[in-house]
Amino acid sequence: MPARGADASRAPATRILSVLPRPVRPPKRLEWEEDPMSSQPSERVIRAQMSAVPGRHGGGTCQATTDEVSVTRTRVLENGIGLVESLRVAGPRTLPPRAESFSPVFQICLPYHGAFVWHVGHDDVVADPNRVLFVAGGEGFRLSQPGDGGYAELIVTVRPDLLAELLGVPEPHVARHALFRRRSRSAEPVLQRLGMSCLHRHSRHDSPEGEEWLLDFLRAAVMASPPPLEVSPSTRRLIGRAKTYLAANLEAPVQLAHVARAVGVSPAYLTTVFRRAEGRPLHQYLVQLRLARALVELPHTTDLTELACALGFANHSHFTAVFRRAFGCTPSRFRESTRRDRSAVVETAGSTAMRW
Repeated sequence: MPARGADASRAPATRILSVLPRPVRPPKRLEWEEDPMSSQPSERVIRAQMSAVPGRHGGGTCQATTDEVSVTRTRVLENGIGLVESLRVAGPRTLPPRAESFSPVFQICLPYHGAFVWHVGHDDVVADPNRVLFVAGGEGFRLSQPGDGGYAELIVTVRPDLLAELLGVPEPHVARHALFRRRSRSAEPVLQRLGMSCLHRHSRHDSPEGEEWLLDFLRAAVMASPPPLEVSPSTRRLIGRAKTYLAANLEAPVQLAHVARAVGVSPAYLTTVFRRAEGRPLHQYLVQLRLARALVELPHTTDLTELACALGFANHSHFTAVFRRAFGCTPSRFRESTRRDRSAVVETAGSTAMRW
């Protein structure tokens, strides 16, 4: 989806988040360069002082003069169904929004770290790992980042005819579909798990497995869901501030009173409007954000108890029970599945090299 800004104003108290973007001081001019440390030749690292930065979706330009960013855009999967890229952005907060950019193609985006705001049309969409975003091709947008630290997302570009088929509309009418008019919807646990499974695994791009994964991801992204209840613009802004606060405090003990104080309302009012707008209580929303972070961290974690406590769970058993209920497997099983896949790919590559 669009590249947005993540809220990470509090330094984590643990050693997790090792794979997520960190603020970096970039050179003064825009450079596109191959990353010499990357094992994937398709990975391009963009470092710039924001004077002419490519649009987050690969099209258009952003113009700004005060922000410094470090952007890594990596091709994760590419086949006859579509293209999946991982975009990671590190840098300081950007308020007000950067200058307008656009995506030339339709895309479905799944944030997996941080929070940012996508300003498109008359909407200000707060994007975090609990939302999936629908980007209409050719429509201008701007981005802002409510806090320092960066953000990351999967960007999925799919063939227009296939997208129209999945949505059940003629190809010229895709932009008028309810999902693209609403801009975003809730990301269910099945979609979060599919996204992070693709991010961590290294299957051949053109394999049937990769094609089936992409179709499963797209079906989960566009699956029918009840439309959100209409709320006023001021309530949407209040909910957005609450979400950015939660994203910034995943590793801290969060109390309802703290969130309410941060957004300037009473706890009773906040819980009422949050449940009405999001269809679930605020505490469940926070738990799902923490579980989404766990999906990112698990393949790189050796101590599950440490990770559980770092993400605000009472202990290893509590973390395992909540994770299993959301994703249908234990944290250790998910971790091992990603590691087995990587090992298999390495062995296959080695065998092929020997035959040559």
